[in-house]
Amino acid sequence: MTILEAILQGILQGLTEFLPVSSSGHLSLFQHFTGLDGEAAVTMNIIFHLGTLAAVFAAFRDKIKKLIIEVFKMLGDIFTGKFKWKTMNPERRMIMMIIISILPLFGFYIFKDFFEGLQSDESIIAEGIAFLYTSALLFLSIRWGNGTKTAGETTVPAALTIGFFQGIALVPGISRSGSTISAALFTGMKREDAVEYSFILGIPVILASAVVELGDFSGSEAAANILPLLIGFVFSAAAGYFAIRLIKAFIVNDKFSIFGWYTLVLGIAVLCVGIYEARTGNRIMIGR
Repeated sequence: MTILEAILQGILQGLTEFLPVSSSGHLSLFQHFTGLDGEAAVTMNIIFHLGTLAAVFAAFRDKIKKLIIEVFKMLGDIFTGKFKWKTMNPERRMIMMIIISILPLFGFYIFKDFFEGLQSDESIIAEGIAFLYTSALLFLSIRWGNGTKTAGETTVPAALTIGFFQGIALVPGISRSGSTISAALFTGMKREDAVEYSFILGIPVILASAVVELGDFSGSEAAANILPLLIGFVFSAAAGYFAIRLIKAFIVNDKFSIFGWYTLVLGIAVLCVGIYEARTGNRIMIGR
């Protein structure tokens, strides 16, 4: 892996992790058209995930600080028998709902190998279809997502709905942020709160992804690519922070549809290329 590849993939991961356009789908396309092998991708994905995680902490540091403080208070109430579901404050309720939103992922985890296979196989037809699904989801959320609830008013059914949509987003080409923001909007959440809930929900998910990928981690490979990996981390964190600020501005100013049009055009293009490659047996490669 070259430094240029690390910079490009770091920026790509940082931007697409939070913009509702699917980071896994874009990385799958990058790896498909550049011929990057799966083992190298594992190490880079861990580093890039950690970079985007740093971006979330930087962008929502005040809210995250409040939630962390509330976690310790909640644990104290649980151990002393003072915890009561009906009297939870907004921060405590948000913590509990995020935990509930994570639960559906355990069901989808059974199909982990299938999802990873879609990203590492030589065909990109599945990614093209997934991009079109993301586009449809975003347009529907724009049409129906005009709620008034805050993230601290999330209900259990709403949290499970968001978690279910997040599970579907394990398919490369389906945006996790787009899915969870859209699902939050469907449940009646305000736009700003939907973004906040989605990205904070992403903290344990991104961390878990990095931990899972550690099972395939190659220490010798990481040592050989330490400089490109560090550079990739910095660029993924910086790009991720920029993406978070950008999407907050877009959704507040009714510009969210631009991502729907982008994934629609990209989905059609990827599907056409995938069908062409399948019919001709010729894989399009860039720079190789």
